[in-house]
Amino acid sequence: MALLFLAGCAPTNGQQPERPSLPAQVQGPGDVAGVIDGDTILVDDAGTATTVRLLGIDTPETVDPDLPVQCFGPQASARTDQLLTGQQVWLETDPNQPAADTYGRTLAYVWLSDDQLVNLQLIEEGYAREYTYDDPYRYRDTFQAVEAGAIHAGRGLWSAAACPRQRQPTTDCPRQRPAAFPHSTDPGPPAAPLTAPSDAART
Repeated sequence: MALLFLAGCAPTNGQQPERPSLPAQVQGPGDVAGVIDGDTILVDDAGTATTVRLLGIDTPETVDPDLPVQCFGPQASARTDQLLTGQQVWLETDPNQPAADTYGRTLAYVWLSDDQLVNLQLIEEGYAREYTYDDPYRYRDTFQAVEAGAIHAGRGLWSAAACPRQRQPTTDCPRQRPAAFPHSTDPGPPAAPLTAPSDAART
């Protein structure tokens, strides 16, 4: 599915966003049964594999039959695989969002622990972009703030070397984004070693 984004500026005040923690009302734990791509996984629900689309983010396509592989897609899929394969997760739904998308995928925030929200981590490390579909969602302000930090730091897909055809953000408009992920059968340079960022990189 090709997702379009409007370039724009988001005001910043220099403050660090409040980081969410695992709420009381969640589903799980469930075993991760597979990773489809950077923003879609399979979670075992009582012996049935449920397809889960991570809320509030979008990663470059790698498996859409109607699209070529998009720049930085393989790296994003590899990072999600590294984070989640063989793990147990908790799923949090959002009362402001539908329970499932038009493809029947469960829409959820995916938690690995009390303070590790995978949706947020993928944005923060530069493997995903914040994505609002129609109505605002619970963590949108936080997701947009950490995305601005990733862009400013040039992490992941925001690196000047990652996707040369992707318009880079300007100093005056740090959240400026292209209309869509670049399409290319050349996914870009090899991924850097997939290690979690240091605490300093998270600020």
